[in-house]
Amino acid sequence: MDKYKLIAIDMDDTLLNNRLEITERSLQAVRRVREKGIHVTLSTGRMFCSAYPYAMQLGIDLPLITYQGALVKNALSGEVLAHKTIPLELARQVVADVQKCGYHINVYTDDKLYVEKVTPVGLDYARICGVDLNPVGDLVAFLQQPPTKIVVISTESQIDDLKGIMEPIYRDRLHVCKSKPTFLEFSHPKATKGYALAKLAELFNVQQHEVMAIGDSDNDVEMLEYAGMAVVMANARDHIKTLADYITDSNEEDGVAKVLEKLVLAD
Repeated sequence: MDKYKLIAIDMDDTLLNNRLEITERSLQAVRRVREKGIHVTLSTGRMFCSAYPYAMQLGIDLPLITYQGALVKNALSGEVLAHKTIPLELARQVVADVQKCGYHINVYTDDKLYVEKVTPVGLDYARICGVDLNPVGDLVAFLQQPPTKIVVISTESQIDDLKGIMEPIYRDRLHVCKSKPTFLEFSHPKATKGYALAKLAELFNVQQHEVMAIGDSDNDVEMLEYAGMAVVMANARDHIKTLADYITDSNEEDGVAKVLEKLVLAD
C-alpha cells in the first residue's frame, strides 16, 4: 500500500525550472505517481488560468490550489470547490494604503489581472504568468466586487518594510505573506495552501500523515506544516528549510522528480 495518497506541488522555483518549464524527467515522474493511483495536484500562488496549462501538461484532473488557496477549482470540470475573496472595503483600504508608497499593485477579480497602468513590472509579471494585463486607472475606484487576491511588487527591502507595516494592521483580518522576496500578497485569512490542502485531503478521505507537500517559499509554510511529509527545495531560504522533513535538490536539478522517485516510486 502506498505511504502517500495526496501530493501537492508548488510551481515556481519548485516544479518549474528557471525557464518556467516542467522538465521531461519531472513530467514522467508525476505521471508515474498518478498511474499508481496517487492524487497529485498543483498548489500555487498563480492564477487558475496561469496554472491550468501546466495542469493539462501533467494530465491533472482534480482540483488545483490556486491564488495560494483562495481559489480551489477543478482543472477539467471547472467546478469551484472554494473561493475565498477579500471583503470589498478591506481590499480598497489595502490598495489605498499601498498606493501611498507608489509600489506596483496587482488586483485579481474573476481570474483576470488588473493594474492601474501598464508598467515594465506589470508587463514582466504578465509575461511570466502567461496572462493579459488589464489597465483600469485608479484601482480603488475600479474595485466594485471582492477581489480574490492583491499582490504588491517592489524591491526585497521595500517589501520587507511594507510587510512589517501592513502585517500588524491586517493580521487579524487578512493573510499577509511573501510568495517571492519581491512579492507581498494579501488574501482572505483562510486563503492558505495549508487550509486548501487539508480540505482536499478531507475530500479524498486521505489522512494527514498520507499527505506530501513540496515547496520552497513563505507562501508554502502552511502547507508544509500541514503535510505529513514536508519536502523543501535546496533553493529555498534557510528559514523554510527548517520546516523540512526532507530536502531535495533545487528546481534546476529536477528536485521534484528526484524526491518522487526516491520516496514514492522506489517501492
